[in-house]
Amino acid sequence: MTRTVVVTGGGTGIGYAVAAAFAEQGAHVYITGRREPVLAEARSRLGDGVSTVVCDATDPDQIEALRDQLPTTVDVLVNNAGGNRDLDGPGPGAPQLGAVGLSGQGPRTPDNLHALAAAWRANLEGNLVSAVLMTAALDKQLAPGGAVVHIGSFAADRGAGSYGAAKAGLNSWNLFLARQLGARDITSNVVSPGYIADTEFFRDRNGQQFHEARVAETMNGRAGYPEDIAGAVVFLASPAARHVTGQVLNVNGGALTTR
Repeated sequence: MTRTVVVTGGGTGIGYAVAAAFAEQGAHVYITGRREPVLAEARSRLGDGVSTVVCDATDPDQIEALRDQLPTTVDVLVNNAGGNRDLDGPGPGAPQLGAVGLSGQGPRTPDNLHALAAAWRANLEGNLVSAVLMTAALDKQLAPGGAVVHIGSFAADRGAGSYGAAKAGLNSWNLFLARQLGARDITSNVVSPGYIADTEFFRDRNGQQFHEARVAETMNGRAGYPEDIAGAVVFLASPAARHVTGQVLNVNGGALTTR
């Protein structure tokens, strides 16, 4: 039976790799994102088993419109849309916020409290509220035996400012969601990447020195790649993981360890 999979932010990077992995299994994959040309390019490479819907995962109206374009049953929802909005840089006239580094250094606090509030809200909405809204919108379509998988970050445990706080909130909310969905035989888990190369996440800040420093933090001496995260997502959505729920699965090469 063909599964229906929805991947938010599926046009590039981790989302694209996740969509590709499910498409290779024969699932019908719906990828969403804000940029229509990016989605169109992704679909041309992924093939006929993939559909695209332009949708900003922070916009309730767009999410409701997306819901109406999906099948009545969704087997897997992957909340991948997000990113560190501090890395986008300030708008015209806004105070410089700086970048959140993987070392745990947060952005410099702006003097303007309105700018500080806007910066925090952007990361909370983009990384936490977006997942909450998308999951709530598709709740009635989620099928028994299905799975919800959220893409988190090891920044949640490294003190990385508003981005880390948003991802920590995602981990906590996942526990609440797993309890709610468990009675319907639906699992909910977080895949928490470490440093992942070959994505748009760091914009133009991902130079050779930065790359080498991040690789040096790992135990296996290499960067992560989108396919590493896709493999973990596919596992959590598979029959082999039916008794795995309410968990955070770290995929970071040992850069951040758990007990």
